[in-house]
Amino acid sequence: MYRHIVRGVTGLCMLLASTLAGAANHVVLVGGGGNGYSPSSLTIQAGDTVTFRNAGGFHNVVADDGSFRCSVDCEREGYGLSNSGAPSSSSWSQTMTFNLPGEVGYYCSVHGGPGGAGMAGKIIVQAGGSSFAIGNAVSGNWFNPAQSGHGFQLEKVNDTTVTAFWFTFDASGNQVWILGVGQLVNNRIEMQAVKSRGGRFPPNFDPAQITNPPWGTLTFTFTGCNAGNVAWTSTDPQFTASGTLMLERVTSIAGTTCTP
Repeated sequence: MYRHIVRGVTGLCMLLASTLAGAANHVVLVGGGGNGYSPSSLTIQAGDTVTFRNAGGFHNVVADDGSFRCSVDCEREGYGLSNSGAPSSSSWSQTMTFNLPGEVGYYCSVHGGPGGAGMAGKIIVQAGGSSFAIGNAVSGNWFNPAQSGHGFQLEKVNDTTVTAFWFTFDASGNQVWILGVGQLVNNRIEMQAVKSRGGRFPPNFDPAQITNPPWGTLTFTFTGCNAGNVAWTSTDPQFTASGTLMLERVTSIAGTTCTP
């Protein structure tokens, strides 16, 4: 099963690899059950995009400094647009690119105000070009010590490609494998991910029953040989739609070295 899944996921994600570039896209849900922004604080790299997606309710996204207003459409400072970015309850989705390092605060003009009062969030844009470059030593097992019991297995298979297996659980407590193949971009790995389904324990295993429906995206960012984080977005209702998890190394591959 393991070999079958690796081969299948590698083939699927090689088809998707052409859509991956140096910049990553992140999703912020607007409204919904918590009636706020999720995540309320997001750290990205300069040049990344952020998609604001209305999850329910009458909302918009307004920059604290007035540089943009988004809902069904966007008004951006200097573009000469008007009467846009008004609050809306429709299923709207807008994508913005953040090129300049710094912190960008935003709020809903119906439920918040500038400076973090009420319904508010922020995006922390980091300068690109980290001095840490991912090498063969990224291969191994990674986890979050505060959440021991699930984690990632990463393997660098060539100069540009890394596979990831997330051994975890869905919202109902079922064990799940989330699998992806991603491209190296300096200190980051960006990938489309799928969820493996349909397997049975031997002797009832049948490779023909395995399916790998799309699950979402995974973006790994490493700050050193033994530390990093993973950010995810998912379209599967059995999982939290987006989030970030700090990671530490558990194991390494014999014979690999890392240059901090």
